[in-house]
Amino acid sequence: MSHQSSLNKNWKQDLVLIAKNTFVWMYQLSEKYGRQIQHLDQIPFEELMELRSNGINGLWLIGIWERSPASRKIKELYGKQDCIASAYSISEYKITDNLGGESAFNNLKEKAHDAGIKLGCDIVPNHTGIDAPWVIDHPNWYIQADRNPSSDFRFNSPNLSSDPRAEIRLEEGYFNQTGAAEVFQFRENQSEKNIFIYHGNDGTSMPWNDTAQLNYLIPETRTAVRELIVEVAKHFDIIRFDAAMTLTKQHYKRLWFPTKGDGKYIPTRGGNNLDELEFDKIMPKEFWTEVMDDIRQYAPDTLLIAEAFWLMEGFFVNKLGMDRVYNSAFMNLLRDEENKEFKGFIRDVCSWDPYFMEHLVNYQSTPDEEPAINQFGEKEKYLGVCTLLATFPGMPMFGHGQIEGYRERYGMDFIQPRFREAPSDEMIVIHQSKIKPLLDIRHKFAGSNNFQLYDYLLSDESIANDVIAFSNNNDNYLSLIIFNNSKNQLEGYIENPFHNIIKDSFELIDFFTKEEIKISDAIKGSHSIFLPISPYECRVFEVKAY
Repeated sequence: MSHQSSLNKNWKQDLVLIAKNTFVWMYQLSEKYGRQIQHLDQIPFEELMELRSNGINGLWLIGIWERSPASRKIKELYGKQDCIASAYSISEYKITDNLGGESAFNNLKEKAHDAGIKLGCDIVPNHTGIDAPWVIDHPNWYIQADRNPSSDFRFNSPNLSSDPRAEIRLEEGYFNQTGAAEVFQFRENQSEKNIFIYHGNDGTSMPWNDTAQLNYLIPETRTAVRELIVEVAKHFDIIRFDAAMTLTKQHYKRLWFPTKGDGKYIPTRGGNNLDELEFDKIMPKEFWTEVMDDIRQYAPDTLLIAEAFWLMEGFFVNKLGMDRVYNSAFMNLLRDEENKEFKGFIRDVCSWDPYFMEHLVNYQSTPDEEPAINQFGEKEKYLGVCTLLATFPGMPMFGHGQIEGYRERYGMDFIQPRFREAPSDEMIVIHQSKIKPLLDIRHKFAGSNNFQLYDYLLSDESIANDVIAFSNNNDNYLSLIIFNNSKNQLEGYIENPFHNIIKDSFELIDFFTKEEIKISDAIKGSHSIFLPISPYECRVFEVKAY
C-alpha cells in the first residue's frame, strides 16, 4: 500500500516529526519482532506504517553516521564498557556499516516514502570527532594554539589516534577527574610538532572532550562544511543542525575571538581578541546565510531545522532564512506553568510577524531532555499539553518513546536501553484516540496567518492567566482551542471571539464528541462564549458560521 499522496507539496508545513535514537530503536525492534534487526533496511515496513498510523510523517534518525573510534576509547578508559562512541563525535558523514551502510539507508528511504514518511538526520557543524580524518589531514581547519594555553594542562594520557601520522592526547584531568581542559594535544609525527586544538564547546558546560572545534575564520573550513551539508541534503528530506546558534557571527566571535574586556568567552581565549571590524573583514557573511543559498540552489526540497537557543529563534528565521527553529519556550514555560510568560511570548511574536509561528518546532522533550512523561506526567497535564502540541501552529516534534510512555533518557552513547520498559497501553490509547486524530489534520492547524489569541475572563472580568485560548483558520477550517494549564477548575468566558471573521451567528462543535456547545448571550455581547474548563483540560472545537 502506497502513501505517496501524503508526501505532497505542502509536506514541509504539515510535518510531524519523531526522533529515534537509532541503535536503541534497533534493539527495541529486535525484541518487539523476535528477530535480529540491526540494519536500517531490516526495519519492518509495518513499523513504519505504525508510525504513520500515529500521525507521524517525519522520522529523525539519530546516530547513523560513522562515529569517532577515539570517543569509544575515551569511554573505555573511563571504565564505561557498555557505551559506544557519542553520536555527536562524528568521524565521517557516511552511514555506519553497523547499520548496513548506504545501501541499507537507501532501502529504508524507499520504504519510508512508500509509508508516507520523510527521513531526517543530524549534522553537527560546530565540531568533528577528536580523531576525524579532517583533524589528521587538515589540523589547520581547527581552533588551536601553538603553545599549551595553561601551565596546569598536562597531556600524559594514552594516544587516541589510530592513524600513524599523528598522536592525540587528552589532558589528564579528564581521567583523574581533577579538571576539564579546553584543548587536547595534537602531535604531527613527521614534523614532531605539537599543537593544542580546542574541544567543541558552547560555553555553557564542560568542553566536549571527544570533539575538535572547527575554525570558521578559515575559508577552507567554511567551504568544506558547506559542501558537506549540500551532499547530505541531496540524500535526506530533513536536516537538523546541532547547536546552530554557536556558529552565528555574534556568538562565534564571543566564544572564540572575544572583544577585549568581554567576560563570556571560552576560558583561555581571552588573549585572542579581534575587534568587530577585524572579525567582519575575515568573516563578512553569516555562515548560515551561505548555507541557505547553497540549499536553495542544490537541494531546495530539503527542510532545514536549527537547534537554536539564546533568544536566537527570530534571527534564524527572519534574518538567516532557516525553515524551522526550536521553540524551547513551549516545553519550558508550559512544563513550569509560566503561562502568562508563554502567552506574552506568543503575543510578541504575533505583533511583529504572525507567520513566524509556522517556523517553530514545538516539543515536550528533545533527545537532550528528560522524556516528556517525566516532565509532564502521564495523565491530565501530559494529555493537555500534547493536545496543544498537536493543534498549535508550527511543527510538532515527538521524542523517542513518547507515544509508548517510556521514561528512560537515552544517552548519545547508548547501544541499547538500560531500563526494561514495556509500552504503556494507556499512553498508546491516549495517542490513538486523542492525539492522532488531530495530527491527521495538521494542515488545519499548522499555519498561523489567521491565528488569534484570546483572553479567558473570569466572572469578575479578571484575566485567567493560566488559560491559553486561541482560534485559527486554515483550509476554511475555523478552530478554537482552550487549554487550562493549571490544577484549578475555572469558569469563565471569551468575549466576542471571531468578531472580525464571522458577522452573523456561529456554533461550536466539540472535535471529539461532535456535540454542539451552547453559547451564552448573557455574559457580555451576543457572541461571548462561556466555557467551564477542568484542570489541565485542552478543549478543541470546530467553529461553524451560519
